[in-house]
Amino acid sequence: YNEYKSYLRIMLRLSSRLLPRFTKVCKRDFSSSSPRTITTHYTVIDRATDDRWTDVDMERYVDEVDVAVVGGGPAGLATAIRLMQNAQRQGAEIRVCVIEKAPDIGSHTLSGAVIEPEPIYDLFPDAIEQGAPLHTPVKKDQFSVLFKNSSIDIPELLLPMKNHGNFIVRLGHVVKWLGDKAEELGVEIYPGYAASEILYREDGSVKGVATNDVGIAKDGSPKDTFERGMEIHAKTTVFAEGCHGHLAKELINKYDLRKSAQPMTYAIGIKELWEVSEEKHDPGLALHTVGWPMDRKTYGGSFLYHVNDGPLVALGYVIALDYTNPYLYPFKEMQRWKTHPRVSRYIEGGERIMYGARALNEGGIQSIPELVFPGGILIGCDAGFLNVPKIKGTHNAIRSGIIAADCIFDGIEDGSLSLEQGTMLDSYDKAIKDSSVWKELVACRNVRPSFSTALGLWGGCCSSWVLLMAYTGLFYVFLGGREPWTFKHHVKDSDSLIEAKDAPQIDYPKPDNKITFDLLSSVALSGTNHEGDQPPHLTLMDDSIPINRNYAIYDGPEQRFCPAGVYEYVPEEEGDGYKLQINAQNCVHCKTCDIKCPSQNINWVVPEGGGGPGYNGM
Repeated sequence: YNEYKSYLRIMLRLSSRLLPRFTKVCKRDFSSSSPRTITTHYTVIDRATDDRWTDVDMERYVDEVDVAVVGGGPAGLATAIRLMQNAQRQGAEIRVCVIEKAPDIGSHTLSGAVIEPEPIYDLFPDAIEQGAPLHTPVKKDQFSVLFKNSSIDIPELLLPMKNHGNFIVRLGHVVKWLGDKAEELGVEIYPGYAASEILYREDGSVKGVATNDVGIAKDGSPKDTFERGMEIHAKTTVFAEGCHGHLAKELINKYDLRKSAQPMTYAIGIKELWEVSEEKHDPGLALHTVGWPMDRKTYGGSFLYHVNDGPLVALGYVIALDYTNPYLYPFKEMQRWKTHPRVSRYIEGGERIMYGARALNEGGIQSIPELVFPGGILIGCDAGFLNVPKIKGTHNAIRSGIIAADCIFDGIEDGSLSLEQGTMLDSYDKAIKDSSVWKELVACRNVRPSFSTALGLWGGCCSSWVLLMAYTGLFYVFLGGREPWTFKHHVKDSDSLIEAKDAPQIDYPKPDNKITFDLLSSVALSGTNHEGDQPPHLTLMDDSIPINRNYAIYDGPEQRFCPAGVYEYVPEEEGDGYKLQINAQNCVHCKTCDIKCPSQNINWVVPEGGGGPGYNGM
């Protein structure tokens, strides 16, 4: 691992030095470079037309289960656990399998995180006695609006999150514990196997999923070690991939599940874990901030949690992906935020030990797609159940998994779910809408989109936030979302950027390597790793678009909105012009590129199973 980190640092340094600082005009002048072959992935390049695949055996092994769950996070594991609990209570025998792309359960999980424990208690009333890693009850709630060099605290009465009774956790450890409990109950868990393809019956219903093929070279050709993936057929398939799942994206398009919903809006969350001195450690403190360094048009905020697991502080910055300036650099905004006295006081003299990033849903109830389709359902963050003002989604993810399991088990018992045909599990849709999940999302529906109204755009950044906090306090905290109006999300995040020629460039301070750091050292702390000789899983629908549109018009925003240095525009080896270089091995699976690309030309798909970040309790 240390050798890999050294290699990563060298590779990133060399590639970054190849990227000179040119003006926007120069970059537009060079935008006519001829298209290059970048994408070799079989989801874009049809293997049926590739002679190198002519004699390759493409038969796949098939297994049949009662329920297939795609994704071993909180929602997926809750579904599997509740199904097996129901089966044990009824004396029934069922097969439930969980397919997870991470090599170990929890190693791709990243969240703040303060969680509401009640859904975990619903699964295991004696969870703490059984060893659930709920070690840090929240003892103090603080919320500050930041100015450049000062801050004001918001009275606790107005806070949208009430954390009494909640726990600060390292969510990856909670997920690992849930995985262990699932296996004890008889759930079949397959870590290191990425579900890459949805299988359909002749009637168009979902039949199950297939895991991805392995042993494919970077140029798209089969290696001697090539192995076909496995097909898993199920009576119903539960999609619990997390935010912006790539299979859920396909399902939403195929079944037009967003036909009655507004565009989903997202944010990028960038997180670090620090070891700090005992004197600065305050176990149970949960601090949130808004305001600086965001401008008045950009929605963003932060968290800083003191974890009672050694003297640890988990801190992160969240920026909405509907920002307009293509020169905004979320990673560098997070570094700049750490220099504020309200934040730096806790981490000065400490050591940063982990780094990661993840996209999160912010659309709320206005953006939730239809949850049910023939043969399957969406749960958790695949559906978009995050409560934005609470900055919490884990409790709703687990709750949705429990609800799904109860509905699925009833369908198995009464025979309405079968391997032969795909059934619409309408009972799940009704149960969700009758649940606390839906009630919560209705109540908070206007908090996030209110920022795009006159409340958010009036005056300077901090005065905007004061107005928004007043709105949130009145209508969400006191009135529970009973206002008779519902604000809308009007623009997709990918359509929000203005052209580079109209955007002010942003001068970010250089890292001091004490509080702030460069991207190179940060990515190394994510533990991310992929097999190098495989087709890049960041696929382009058209290899010419990055240079001819994204670079020419928006000055290549991919190289800034990606928090892992995956995308670089570098000079051509011969002649003038630039090319897009994709460092797929650096990817931390945040999905930001798939969401924010202004041309919607990037399609994130799963790499070979086991690849990705190596988080330990993030």
